[in-house]
Amino acid sequence: MIQTVIFDMDGVIVDTEPVHHYAYNQLFKQLNLDVSPEFYASFTGFSTKNTFEKIKATFGVQEDTEKLIALKRQLFNDAFDQKEDLYLLEGVEDLIKDLHKNGMQLVLASSSAKVTIDRIFKRFDLYQYFTHIVSGEDFPQSKPHPAIFQHAAFLSKTPIENCIVIEDSTNGIKASKAAGIYCIGYDSPNSKLQDYSLADEVVFDFKELNFDRIKNIST
Repeated sequence: MIQTVIFDMDGVIVDTEPVHHYAYNQLFKQLNLDVSPEFYASFTGFSTKNTFEKIKATFGVQEDTEKLIALKRQLFNDAFDQKEDLYLLEGVEDLIKDLHKNGMQLVLASSSAKVTIDRIFKRFDLYQYFTHIVSGEDFPQSKPHPAIFQHAAFLSKTPIENCIVIEDSTNGIKASKAAGIYCIGYDSPNSKLQDYSLADEVVFDFKELNFDRIKNIST
């Protein structure tokens, strides 16, 4: 029986990708970098630090990684605060409330920085539903490395076989499977150039999921 649901955030709970895309591209312009859409898509599920490490290695950028992170974060925060049309993804709030009401433990495992998670969780009043928040900035390697999901399961004090992950990215799905955790791939209209073939199952609408359906998943 499933006891814990581990949620990714970007692309699963809220679509901040347009804001991230804007911030990264503003910085790429400042650095005179030509980053293709395909190469940009490969960063999905990466922490900001590991994204810039890959950018530096690929393009020979010499700027300090922490400086790049700070510049991108400021661009993101400014855009985030000005964006009024930012909403939770359709159906996910009902799913979160349904799971929480029925006693399912919810854990967040997001590649986003803690400050970004905090901005989103405060904006949408989500802290009340989640027992633990895990940020990718606490791990040296990003998804598809399984560390973030292994740690989320450890914090939940739930056996791996009684956990599931909901993910929207290729790297996130790979990380979940590498951690030995059943993975539901969420293929939404916002998802771009992602591969769901390794997911145990794929949903296209959160209305396909509810407490009874998730509780009885056989891992």
